[in-house]
Formats: sequence, C-alpha cells, structure tokens
Amino acid sequence: MRFPSRPAVIATLAALALTSCGTGADSGAGSVSLTIAANSISGGKNSESADWIKRWVIPEFERTHRDVKVLFQPSGVDDEQYKTKIALDLKSRTGADVIDIDGIWVGEFAQAGYIKPLPEVGGATVEQWEGWSQIPQAVQSLGIFDGKKYGLPQGTDGRVLFYNKTLFAKAGLPAPWQPKSWQDIIDAGTRLKGAGVPVPIQIDAGTAMGEATTMQGVLPLLAGAGSEIYAAGKWTGASRSLKDALGLYRQIYGGSGLGDPRLQQEAKGRDKSFAQFAAGKIGILAESDYFWRSVVEPRAGVAPMKDRDQVVGYAKIPAERPGAGVRGQDFVSMSGGAVRVLNPYSKNPRLAWDLLAFMHSAAATKAQLAGQVRISSRADVNDEVLTADPMLKFVADEVLPLTAYRPGLAVYPQVSAALQEATAAVVSGTSPDEAAAAYQMKLEELVGGPAHVGG
Repeated sequence: MRFPSRPAVIATLAALALTSCGTGADSGAGSVSLTIAANSISGGKNSESADWIKRWVIPEFERTHRDVKVLFQPSGVDDEQYKTKIALDLKSRTGADVIDIDGIWVGEFAQAGYIKPLPEVGGATVEQWEGWSQIPQAVQSLGIFDGKKYGLPQGTDGRVLFYNKTLFAKAGLPAPWQPKSWQDIIDAGTRLKGAGVPVPIQIDAGTAMGEATTMQGVLPLLAGAGSEIYAAGKWTGASRSLKDALGLYRQIYGGSGLGDPRLQQEAKGRDKSFAQFAAGKIGILAESDYFWRSVVEPRAGVAPMKDRDQVVGYAKIPAERPGAGVRGQDFVSMSGGAVRVLNPYSKNPRLAWDLLAFMHSAAATKAQLAGQVRISSRADVNDEVLTADPMLKFVADEVLPLTAYRPGLAVYPQVSAALQEATAAVVSGTSPDEAAAAYQMKLEELVGGPAHVGG
C-alpha cells in the first residue's frame, strides 16, 4: 500500500450493507479468539505477508498464549475495496481485533471515530512497550494523528537523490556528493549539462506521474522550504514555501535544459525516466529507495543495472538553504507505509494489544523479512539486517530520522492532484506565482474555504 487510492466517502457508508465479522470471546471451552485482518492472501496480493501471519505469527503467539485462538481474515482486493470493507466493519462495531491499514487512512479513520488512540484501547501497558524506543520518532508519525498514537508502523521507505557517478566524473563533480542547498543541485545540473548529459536533473512533475510527482517532488521540496502540506489543522496554500518549490521546478524545466519537460507529460514518463537513468542518460534523479531495490536492482530490477553498486550514488535531499527545512532541518525526506491498528470494539482489547505488540517485536519483524533486505520500522532490526546493503542502511540511519509523512485525511488525494496540476502548469510555462494562486483557489474549494488554508 505504497500510495493512497481515491478516498472512500465515509459519510455514505451508512447507505451500504454492513458486514459482520467475528471478534472477541470464543464460545468454546472458555478459550478466547482474536482475529487479524490484512489485505493480503496466500498465492495472491501481498502473499508473503499472508504466509507470515499464518505460518509464523499465529503459531508463535498461540504457543505462548495457550487459551487463545488466533484467526486470519485475508483479503486480496483493490486497496479501495479493502478500505471500504474495514470502514464498514468498524462503523458497525464489528471486524477483526488487529487490522492492517494504509498510513494515509489513519487521520480519516480517526476523525470518523472508527479507531481510537492505542492507549485508550490497549491500556496502560501500551506506553511501556519496548518497541517505542526502537522506532524513530519520525517513523512513529506514520501512525500518529493530532499528536496521538493510533497505530504501529510497519515497514517504511525514504526519498533521496540518486546520481550517476560515471556522469559526475565526466562533469568533474565529486562522488560521494551531498548537496547542501537547492542551488547546489542546480549547479551540479549545470555542470552535467555542460558535459553533454541529455537530462541533468529529473524531479517528477505533472499529472501523468501521479502521486510520484507529489511524493518524489512537491512534498520534499515543500518540506525543504520549511512547510508541510498540512499542519496545525490547516492546509498549506500559496505560501512562500510553495512558490519556492514551484520556482525550483521552473529553474529545471523552464528552458534551462536541466530537465526534460516533455518527459513529465508522457503517460509512461516515470518508467521512461527509470530506463533513461539505467542507460546513463539522467544525471540526478529524485526517487524513493524502491528505485534502488526494485528498479535498478542488478538481477531482477525493472531497469537492471549490473554495475549499480559501483555507478549509482545517493544523497539526502537538502533544504532550500541549510536550516531552512521543516523543524529547522538541513535535509528532508518523505516516507510512506502501512500501519496496524486496534479495533476499539474488540471484546479483548488488552489481549489484542499483546498480539499487536508481538507482531511488531524484533523477532516477528525479522521473521516477516524472511531473509530479504528491506527497511523495517525498528532500528534494532535494521542494524542487523541492512549491513549488507549500504544504501538501505543509509536510508534507515540518515533519512528516516528526518522524514515526514502525508496527512492521513480523506481529501488528501484531491489535494495531491491539485499539486500535480500546479507543477504541470509550471512545466508548461505558467509562472510559479500564477500556478500557486490557481492551486490556492482549488485548495479552498476542496477543504471548505479559506479558513482551512494557511499561508
């Protein structure tokens, strides 16, 4: 569940037929049953997760909880279908005890009253859980809304700048390279252009790139200019931060030759950017660690690079200027991921918390990885499993502590689309100020007027 699907209109759920799923006390022999729900199914969607729940979580938890029977409620459907089903269950006060949801849904479900803060459901022992000390505060934010902890984050990711060391050497640029400002990125792009690199800089823009434009481009730049898209109950409108972010797009795509504006408008533009980077035609690319582990991965990547480990460099995304980022940071990032929450209507909420905490223990997290090198939410597990992959360890150690997340609100996907339209306008020649003003008007329509928009 990397990117959010279109928002379910929760207000209409009352008109839909409610489904009832078992939870709570089992009727037999004084035993207790707990249920786990996830959008995963063996042999289908997220199969590895389903197998882990069935083959490791359930038997291991039942082994230490003799009177407990754990059941698994698998799904293998579109994310929006799964979201609607879970919302219906919670609305009708039924459903599983432990539930997988996308982090982008947390705020929406919390505002609807479908989920409650973990301590309110699981009790005082929630705050005493050993795992909190192993999950960086920034990563905990994936399951936090309005300052309260609603869920435990699962694996996550981070956005960085990838660069081609061979092209950098050709342009006389250093490797390793770590820009300290946006100007450093522009300067490197100018050097790459002078060295004949076809596309010096690629930062996703426009509507064809979809959510990649927002997560790989706009939101990290907005954070680098000192703002989050939603903070203190208001959405960021045509602020200086947004205008600065759009201004960087203008520098790259406004005739400078530092970026390819046509690529941002192509239906398969993002896939094409992957292929171009792998072919040595793009110098700097803003992407998530997915690019490293699944796109240019030497053996099974979408656009494999046999010499990836020697040629591909990576750097943190700098703030506009040192100290100008959110929370006064020098560097910024954005992350996504899923969380697990407790059903506030569980008949055995304390035991449900025990199960949830168990699923996020170090042992369970390592079992879920099953030998694969992936970033988990736990620092202790990352320290152990990422030693063989310096890039993923870099993200875990250097990027996750300073990352940020999208607001988990129902209107966010529409706000994201409006941001994509603003970048598309700039790429097509509209000034950053005009694009920001148009975005502000659209934003006010989406979120209920200027009272919900900040400067």
